[in-house]
Amino acid sequence: MLAALFMLVPVMVSLMQALSSTANSSGSITLVEWFRDNGLRGVVNQIESIYYTWQAPSTGGPGLHRLPNQPGQSVAQRRSAAQTLATYYPSAIAPLIHPALPGEGVWRSTFKGTTGPSPVLLTSFRSDPNYPQMVAGVAWINQAATATMLYPGALEPAVPMASRGPEEVPMSLRSRLVATFNSGFKLSDSGGGFALNGHTYAPLTHGLATVVRYRNGRVDVVPWSGGPSAGPDVVFTRQNLPLIVNHGRPNPNLSDGPQWGATLGNAVRVWRSALGVDSHGNLLYGAADFQTVGSLAAIMIHAGAVRAMELDINAYWPSFITYKAPGAVGAANLLPGMTRSTQRYLTPDDRDFFAVYVR
Repeated sequence: MLAALFMLVPVMVSLMQALSSTANSSGSITLVEWFRDNGLRGVVNQIESIYYTWQAPSTGGPGLHRLPNQPGQSVAQRRSAAQTLATYYPSAIAPLIHPALPGEGVWRSTFKGTTGPSPVLLTSFRSDPNYPQMVAGVAWINQAATATMLYPGALEPAVPMASRGPEEVPMSLRSRLVATFNSGFKLSDSGGGFALNGHTYAPLTHGLATVVRYRNGRVDVVPWSGGPSAGPDVVFTRQNLPLIVNHGRPNPNLSDGPQWGATLGNAVRVWRSALGVDSHGNLLYGAADFQTVGSLAAIMIHAGAVRAMELDINAYWPSFITYKAPGAVGAANLLPGMTRSTQRYLTPDDRDFFAVYVR
């Protein structure tokens, strides 16, 4: 009995350290992550798979009469005639279910702190005629008007760093903040790499989907073709699984469950998020509940992505937050079903994340 108690001591110490080290994850989520990282990954994955399969919606059913509220105002209300002539804006997303609901696929501007081109636009649409109650949210990020940065969180990436930085949006930059959004899986689950400010903290894997920012400020989503270290022209890289969209088409291997993560694979219907680029080089973020990897890819393609990668999944992790005015005023989630606080990245967060600033 005494020997068994002694064996429990390091276990309890590890658990207490995990619970005390978190910046803002709930105790239940921290406990689940601790189980996953300490030999019970398969058990946790099986329980989650059963739960989400049980929660998955049936096909058909009554349709929606209105879309969930989204922040912002229509682009037609926001932009002047001069902006219309001088600035590219994406076309409205064509509805997949008819008749279209009011505002479906229509882009809305969120930030009122500039008279220039809209830095971020949002819209939503019903993404699958077989599931008429599913709504996908999409954000379009104008790279000509914005700068995107990657910030480490308190716990992720789980690699030694001399300084993890603020783990939140720096106070000095909040006057320019227009949006924040989640990054990818834990590196231990994705097998991907992480580089920031000239230092490669986790080796980059050839062929994996990679968010990369170059020294000229451009951000892209690409299959990594370099070596294990980021080159001198790179500000940051963040990898997460293979591309789900390339050349405007879905990855032909989307049915390969193990390739799309060590937790829930490809086919379980859960909250999923993605980041891509359109044919003009602008960024697209998409997210929706009850998605497979294949249906997430379809959302991104329909929204105009020519390349896209899956980011984080499960209800607790996807966040896309916009801000109405300088100083991070008027924070709002992309979709009402995103359960995390709109203040999430204005306080230290456990996971790495992206922030978008107006130039």
